[in-house]
Amino acid sequence: MGKHSAPKRKPRSPFALVALVPIGLVAAAATAEAGHQLTESPTSQVADNTPTPRDATDASTAPVAAPATAQPVASTPEPPAPVPSQAPEAVPASVTTGAIPKINWEAYHAAGSKLAQELPGCGISWQLIAGIGRVESTHANNGKADATGNLEIPILGPVLDGSLAGNNVIHDTDGGALDGDPDFDRAVGPMQFLPETWKHYAEDGNGDGVADPQNLFDAALTTGRYLCDGNLDLRDPAQQVTAVLRYNNSMDYVSNVRGWAQGY
Repeated sequence: MGKHSAPKRKPRSPFALVALVPIGLVAAAATAEAGHQLTESPTSQVADNTPTPRDATDASTAPVAAPATAQPVASTPEPPAPVPSQAPEAVPASVTTGAIPKINWEAYHAAGSKLAQELPGCGISWQLIAGIGRVESTHANNGKADATGNLEIPILGPVLDGSLAGNNVIHDTDGGALDGDPDFDRAVGPMQFLPETWKHYAEDGNGDGVADPQNLFDAALTTGRYLCDGNLDLRDPAQQVTAVLRYNNSMDYVSNVRGWAQGY
């Protein structure tokens, strides 16, 4: 805000008084009075737009009016400029139409925003994280979570003991701590992490001090970390494919994830 100061008050100029003197002394008196005004302090001078007093030669016929004095003008301080506020992120149509539950979008968006600050070279979007969430668990069974992102019912994948066609056999890596199975591993949470992978990339996305694969915010941020690993730039379509393939080594899976992401 600019600085302001009150205008200076201009001092009044003295009235020129006319004395009744003999006619022979009028000219001399007028000359002396004019000389007196010219030798006064400069502060007695008035601005150019102030009316000029009558000529000294007319002093015998009419009194000289006092110059108009400039009146102070009240200075009104300028109001402070409003501080611009950052507009909140608009809720996308995919949320308002119900394609993505709001709590899931909040988790995906928070993960994308955090990674944009911490790993700007990755260029990951929240939409790609949402594509993974859609394919892996239909957005945690359509948003079955509380306001902090904790799932109402934990999500567990099939036991990887070779009994299900197309799945690898993966023996237990965590003593059943995350999946409840001490013999074989199971994918856990809405983003379906294997216990060993979760231990390597786990992140606390909701700031509660715990990295839980059954929490939407934690799982979304961990997914982003996993996809960005290896200094990939996911703005490059080829590198994006490489990242999604590490989730599931299938081009059909990649097409499915990217299709959902583009739709969002």
